[in-house]
Amino acid sequence: MADKNSEDRAKYDFKKDMQEIQNYRGRSTELISVYVPKTKQISDVMAYLRNEQSQASNIKSKTTMKNVQSAIDSIAARLKTYKSPPENGVVIFCGEVPRAGDQTKMVQYVINPPEPITAFLYRCDSTFFTEPLESMLLDKKCYGLITIDRSEATLGILSGSRIQVLKHFDSLVPSKHHQGGQSSVRFERLIEIAAHEFFKKVADNATEVFLNRPELLGILIGGPGATKEFFVKEEYLHHELRKKVVSPLVDTGYTDESGLRELVQNAQGIITDMQLTQEKVYMQRLFTEIRKADGGLSCYGEDEVRSALDMGAVDMLLLSDSLKKRRITLECPNGHIHEKTVADADQKFQCPECGQSATVTKDEDLIDDFFNRADAYNTRLQLISGDSEEGDMLLKAFGGVAALLRYRPN
Repeated sequence: MADKNSEDRAKYDFKKDMQEIQNYRGRSTELISVYVPKTKQISDVMAYLRNEQSQASNIKSKTTMKNVQSAIDSIAARLKTYKSPPENGVVIFCGEVPRAGDQTKMVQYVINPPEPITAFLYRCDSTFFTEPLESMLLDKKCYGLITIDRSEATLGILSGSRIQVLKHFDSLVPSKHHQGGQSSVRFERLIEIAAHEFFKKVADNATEVFLNRPELLGILIGGPGATKEFFVKEEYLHHELRKKVVSPLVDTGYTDESGLRELVQNAQGIITDMQLTQEKVYMQRLFTEIRKADGGLSCYGEDEVRSALDMGAVDMLLLSDSLKKRRITLECPNGHIHEKTVADADQKFQCPECGQSATVTKDEDLIDDFFNRADAYNTRLQLISGDSEEGDMLLKAFGGVAALLRYRPN
């Protein structure tokens, strides 16, 4: 449980840091990005930085020169704490970014990437260079989605909790001909030819979008009636894709974008390892408990959940990953100490007891605070993606915080 929480926390912190880093804009070319692979000697990187420090003295703007040199000093100081780069290398972002008015602040992020850095890179620009890390944000596990009948077909991808429509096709297959005679036979033959061409078109496009995806775990195929079985049985799909078709095929009422959602919903028992399915299971359990007369083994809202967590009553903590709040500790001159959840910690606060000006002595991301508390009480923590219907409901209806309980506290 602790290992799972630790892994989920590392993913969350990486994603959160990347979002913050990508939003920063410098006033000039003074934001520095340094990528150090495992194969690079720290001494070589330090020598490179000393050379850049020397080159920075030629910058015409004194403010920019000072900011660049300060950032290089800060990066060098951090690198001195390493004997050698970590297994996947290390990435450091550092520079002066604007604050309110004419003020600036120095920011520094040290990223331990989830995948190996392959080459050394130093860049000084008006934005941090994050391109080599962006692909690491993606959930590498995914399923291909195909919904098909004779009138239309849709191709999509299920990645993490996100369903993405890739292509949609309306067929030109005419409806059945009801007149008798010789023309009926000919018309039926034309219908079958048109259907064959349509199935070929869908299969060719499936090859184009699915074949070169090594992260593809399988292909889910759904639709109304027997068309989906015919499409698979007649081997329209590329032979490599046929190996990845997940059995059984899934019945759906629609074959458009809503059909893809229905396909995923109806295939939950098949794709139990996918994040979206896990989220749906936990959220359905929460709704089942909430509907009970006494609220069952559920609670929601930050204050109620935090209270149950401190009693050791929480079995599964459910948090929206879209929570953008801080957990701060305030202390006033009279010695009063209070914890508080706020949207922005960079403001003035007053003590709720005596009204004196209070100082922020601790400032932490709210989700990180819950991770710490979950580990302390041996509680599982599940992040619910804001991209999913369940995640949206958790955020809007329950403030982004809910829990499944071990027992119901008095």
